[in-house]
Amino acid sequence: MLIPILISIIAASALVIVIMLIRSSTRVTSVKNKAEKRVKDKGRNVIVKECEKKLSHNPNNIFALETLGEVYFKENNWEKTWTIYRTLFDMSVSHEETDAAKNGLRMGISAYRLDKIDEALNPLMETIKKDPQNFDALYFLGLCFLKKEVLEKAIACFKKAYLVNRESTQIYQPLGNALFKAKKYRDALPYLKKAIELQPDNKETMFNMAVGMSECGMSDKALKIFLHLRPDAVYGPQSCLEAGKMHQRAKAFDSAIQDYEIAMKLPNVADNILIQIKYNCATSYFAQNNIPKGLALLREVQSIKPDYKDVDQLILRYNELNQNSNLQTYLLSGTSDFVALCRKFISIYYPGAFVKIIDVQVASESIELLVVIEGSKMEEKEIFRFYRTSTVMGDIYVRDFHSKIRDLKCDKGVCVTMGSFSESAHKFIEGRPIDLIEKEALVKILKKINVM
Repeated sequence: MLIPILISIIAASALVIVIMLIRSSTRVTSVKNKAEKRVKDKGRNVIVKECEKKLSHNPNNIFALETLGEVYFKENNWEKTWTIYRTLFDMSVSHEETDAAKNGLRMGISAYRLDKIDEALNPLMETIKKDPQNFDALYFLGLCFLKKEVLEKAIACFKKAYLVNRESTQIYQPLGNALFKAKKYRDALPYLKKAIELQPDNKETMFNMAVGMSECGMSDKALKIFLHLRPDAVYGPQSCLEAGKMHQRAKAFDSAIQDYEIAMKLPNVADNILIQIKYNCATSYFAQNNIPKGLALLREVQSIKPDYKDVDQLILRYNELNQNSNLQTYLLSGTSDFVALCRKFISIYYPGAFVKIIDVQVASESIELLVVIEGSKMEEKEIFRFYRTSTVMGDIYVRDFHSKIRDLKCDKGVCVTMGSFSESAHKFIEGRPIDLIEKEALVKILKKINVM
């Protein structure tokens, strides 16, 4: 007898709970629908005036707040939307008749639009707890994390939003940019490409895609985009710089200089980019042996940032070269001109003697001339090795040179460098038939040469 009674009581209780839930849900929907319907049925100004009057008597009038919230949200009046939905969001805890998920979403969206990123996070996350498949909440939470540079969380939000609604095209750009900023270039490219297809004039996305392509080894495609972006006031300077560096690596110095000169004509180029552009343009001019223009640009860099890279050393070096054409030939000319200069050097080194060239060997690091020196009181077979480097050369180079002297059965060897020789190299030649010519002595001899 007792068991049937208990069953009846439980069934009745369950029915009551279900009815209460249905009524609660109906009340939420009813309030929402009424707010939207009122805005449609009456004029906007009338509705706002009525709601403000109600709120002056009761600031927590849910119906008035939700009605005003609808108006301001649709008008993109984010400041007023933020104020109203912040109030509604706080009230959601104690007022079940309010739509907590909607309040949190709109509070988060308006906070994001007002750049109140920290204030947007909590309501958006609360919305996702209540409605895990809410595309807008996931999307705007991703945007917030992207703004805060919390890239992995941003990527996770965007990917989940994409799974929720694969038809939405608005996800492509932020997801592509988040992956790009996280340096996941290969993953970013498909989304950036789709974003460009939808917005062909989006320069930020185009630039990011070009950088991503460059990082993934698609240099030719990246270069085309950089060249397209060169005139742009925002992304032009950086695009010119990237295109110029690509052309420099390909030894297309004329094209590189053109890239850099376009950048220097653009307005309001940031100093940190302008310095790089002028420095790289200077090195391109040097590669073409146009020392005056290169020096002028380096001095401009020096005036902006005196300690930038090796500007001081380059100015000293190329200023010296600019004053000595033979030194320019020694360091910068092609092989045939360099060999011709080395022949002249030997004639100056042995004034009055007849110099007969037996053999010329061109290596990656140096040039060797095997010669016979005929003077009034001597005739010697000698070998000259010329290095163009400006570094300090150790004894290993001199030991190798000494072995070459013995192999060729030469009477003597002369090793020349634009740099210097180490102390151990000087010690090694003691008692051996080797002369070491360093920069200072080299420059003196070059000044005596009259190259026609």
